[in-house]
Amino acid sequence: MSERTNIFAGLGLDRNAERRDDAAWAAAQQLDPYARYLVLGADAPGGRPALFAPPQGALRLLDAGERHDALAATSTTYLGHDERGPLFGIAVDAGADARVADAFGGAWIDLRSAGTRLPAFQSGLFAYARALAHWQARTRWCSACGSPLELVALGHRGKCTNGACGIEHFPRVDPAMIVIVGWQDRCLLGRQPAWPEHRWSTLAGFIEPGESLEDAVRREVYEEAGVRVGACEYHSSQPWPFPSSLMLGFTAQAVDPTIRVGDELSDARWFSAGEIVDGLAARTLVLPPRLSVSHELIAHWLRERGVELADVLGDEPWLRPRA
Repeated sequence: MSERTNIFAGLGLDRNAERRDDAAWAAAQQLDPYARYLVLGADAPGGRPALFAPPQGALRLLDAGERHDALAATSTTYLGHDERGPLFGIAVDAGADARVADAFGGAWIDLRSAGTRLPAFQSGLFAYARALAHWQARTRWCSACGSPLELVALGHRGKCTNGACGIEHFPRVDPAMIVIVGWQDRCLLGRQPAWPEHRWSTLAGFIEPGESLEDAVRREVYEEAGVRVGACEYHSSQPWPFPSSLMLGFTAQAVDPTIRVGDELSDARWFSAGEIVDGLAARTLVLPPRLSVSHELIAHWLRERGVELADVLGDEPWLRPRA
């Protein structure tokens, strides 16, 4: 089976993880005249946006001279190397974001928009940089002794400054499973209470300690919808920095189709391929956007039944249906 690549995944970047602790090498990267800088704006409800050049439809990466002139005092985080040289992330404070955008003729773009508007490399780079910036901003103190942390390894590790403790802290990644469950010629979709009318999606949940991925699929589906699941098969994964998840996509088969909706959902139903196609055409069914692996799981299930989701959407998904 060929590898499936979701949005934000497949980032073609050499991260040089084994060299980040080499002080001489690290200093050379920071002085490289070919270095470029992805600028993240101040934290917002949707997370930090990135500096964007609307005429080019691309991220507005600063070169070494621009960064020196405008943001020399702001710390950077090494992201990796591409064929042109090193790439860094740089996060600005709330007071500086308007000044930076004006200085470089840019605007700010949020990550969800970037996922479908930017080239794959740039959207993946943005997701990576933002996930690191989120972890850095929220991991300031040692969880063992409460002492301040110092960022080391070019921003990829925090080290406790208390010599008696010295614990190292690493960026957090929260694994979560997401699954499309089948039963005969139907698939299981659910609705959360806060969603607008007609919006449906696959089921998802976080992995708990001491639990395999497959066990998490079976537990979450049963907890949310009361459906017993048997066989599970891995589909694909997706970095999901909202703020720090890794989505692990599965397909699964129910052994008992009985639905008993739990506390997390307002409803769950079995849908045939025909019902999905008809619901999309009538705008009485709204599916997840192409941004998410949930969309790809539904597309995969429909494709196995001879339907291409892209051919039947006919409109932007995940929008409130017209009255």
